[in-house]
Amino acid sequence: MNKFIKIFFEKIAGQAHPPHVMPANAGISLISRRLRVKPAMTLVLLLCATISCNRDEVFEREQYKHVFALVSGTDNISVWEHDLRMPESVGFVTISMGGSNPTDREATVTLAEAPRLIDAYNLVAFDLNTSRYLQPLASRRYTIDSYQMTIPAGEPKAYIPVRIRPQGLSPDSAYLIALKVDTYNTFEVNPEKDFVLYQVQTKNWWATYRGSVYSQRGTMEEAGTDGETQVFGTKRLFPLTETSVRALAGDELNDNADLAIFRRYSMILNIGNDNKVQIEPYGSLQITQIDNDAIFGNIVMLENDGFRTYKTFLLHYQYTASDGKTYNVKEELRLEYREDPEDPRFLVVSH
Repeated sequence: MNKFIKIFFEKIAGQAHPPHVMPANAGISLISRRLRVKPAMTLVLLLCATISCNRDEVFEREQYKHVFALVSGTDNISVWEHDLRMPESVGFVTISMGGSNPTDREATVTLAEAPRLIDAYNLVAFDLNTSRYLQPLASRRYTIDSYQMTIPAGEPKAYIPVRIRPQGLSPDSAYLIALKVDTYNTFEVNPEKDFVLYQVQTKNWWATYRGSVYSQRGTMEEAGTDGETQVFGTKRLFPLTETSVRALAGDELNDNADLAIFRRYSMILNIGNDNKVQIEPYGSLQITQIDNDAIFGNIVMLENDGFRTYKTFLLHYQYTASDGKTYNVKEELRLEYREDPEDPRFLVVSH
């Protein structure tokens, strides 16, 4: 509208003679023009005032408008981490009410499952790369007691609990529950936030879903030789069960490893209550645990170096690598640890 007003004034100014031209009746014409301009100016001012009032009215309506939405992050995904040490844990789907003023009545919203939204998300996010597709969570692994939520009058939010049973979920997949707004009795729904993809991620005390990055140092010695190779780097550990993690053996490709590499060259570290570690293959890996080493004794511990505390694995094993050779591996894996009273190693599970 400012552009319109600018053009309007330019047209008025264009009606006057250039300053170096002075007709004989210039005085009369000037007075006449001024008299004609004043009504035009008045019209513009009235127009601006009307527009301003309308804008204020629209802004006020939008500001106080009550619109609800399902709370989520990018791509309508809501991520919840579920601990494998718990047979069942609870996350929430949240609905939020917008508007500057509190609502004067309650709103009832009913959700429905919408598995096709997962197909749509996968196609948009990954195209035909099906190996990266997120999977629908099997119905036996979750319970939603009620799909209806009520936002009380004057309250900004309401919740639906989602009970998840994560044990047995693979670290190689992300799992989704797709929910959409089905019905509601009042107010409006944000059309861009009328569905949510509830994503289940797993963890245990040693590792998280995306892989906890441990520092790695140790030695590798090819079987039948006397030469040791120093190994330094990092290694990702992924949660498998409440007491086990998965890691690539030796110095196999780590960050860029695809699923086939993980399945072929990964080992499982089973952690006992006595802090002893039992090593076994994840898939078809040829690996043998070597015990009775004075330093690398296949144990795990909390280690303090005087400055920091670390979760530390000391491992000794022999495996056949991707180059076809067999190696004797001694390695230390360390992850800095800060004590969290809300996340003890041994959770007390109530039944």
